[in-house]
Amino acid sequence: MNGHNAWSRHASEATRAWTTAAAVIDPEVPVLTIDDLGILREVMVTDTGVEVVVTPTYSGCPAMETIREDVVRALAAEGFGHVTVRLTLSPAWTTDWISDAGKAALERFGIAAPTGRTAVNGPVALSLAVKCPHCQSLDTRELSHFGSTACKALYECRACGEPFDFLKPF
Repeated sequence: MNGHNAWSRHASEATRAWTTAAAVIDPEVPVLTIDDLGILREVMVTDTGVEVVVTPTYSGCPAMETIREDVVRALAAEGFGHVTVRLTLSPAWTTDWISDAGKAALERFGIAAPTGRTAVNGPVALSLAVKCPHCQSLDTRELSHFGSTACKALYECRACGEPFDFLKPF
């Protein structure tokens, strides 16, 4: 096999590995893939296997072990041999990494997605209101700073009366 064909096969395998890992669903927010959430950082195919790099949403995220197992299982099901999932905390994840498709999926699921861009370094932007994902009203209030997971806050819409989670900006 000449060098070009070997490179082409390797690139094709890397694309297939990325596509497979990218389709893994986040266990805490099951309408998002880890790619839409923005935590999938890198997928490398080598002669010895596949290495996947993931950035947790925060350093104590309890879902990381499940995500690691799901990535390994998904890649193994596609015929990839030795799979390593490595966590990296730098650069730190930010809600800016959530794809537009991911933000739309959150809203359809009843979770208010963060809007705008967060500052990675510098002052924290304050939001005056969180828009209700059910009726789009800005007349909402925080019920609890922690929702079903530590990365979400529980809100209530005063207009339609529905409770909803808000994915906190990081």
